[in-house]
Amino acid sequence: MAQARARTDRSRRLMRRTRFHRWPCPIARATDLIGDWWTPLVLREAFLGRRRFEEFQRALGVPRAVLAKRLVRLVDDGLMTKRPYAERPVRHEYRLTDKGRAFWDVLAAMWRWGSDWLWDDKGAPVMLIDHETGHEVRPVVVDEHTGKRLDVRRLRVSRAGAARQ
Repeated sequence: MAQARARTDRSRRLMRRTRFHRWPCPIARATDLIGDWWTPLVLREAFLGRRRFEEFQRALGVPRAVLAKRLVRLVDDGLMTKRPYAERPVRHEYRLTDKGRAFWDVLAAMWRWGSDWLWDDKGAPVMLIDHETGHEVRPVVVDEHTGKRLDVRRLRVSRAGAARQ
């Protein structure tokens, strides 16, 4: 029993989270911020209109301590704001900031990839619907300058400010 506990303690020490917040790569830095499995789901729920701690907790079934840490991180990193809505007892709601709303593009890309690749031929059990048309929406990632869908075979990574070749 003591040996098993020692192995568990040793593995916990070895499995420290690597921070990517200073890496010179946008994917690494974004992963540092949202790279656990609860943060994107908390943001998804915020996009679905959840604002209060209890609403997030009920919708996700996430442990309260985990949710509290994720909300603090999202507020500290500027994706959400925390505002009181009741004084006795003090209660807060969480709202997306402009930075948080801009994260929708990432979630939409994840939605599309998950819908295309993580279900059988019947497809995902949920879909995005346009409010105005009532039609299904299938997100794609496009270049903001050309409007064309991105094709990794036509892209390369370059240092910012490097001359066009």
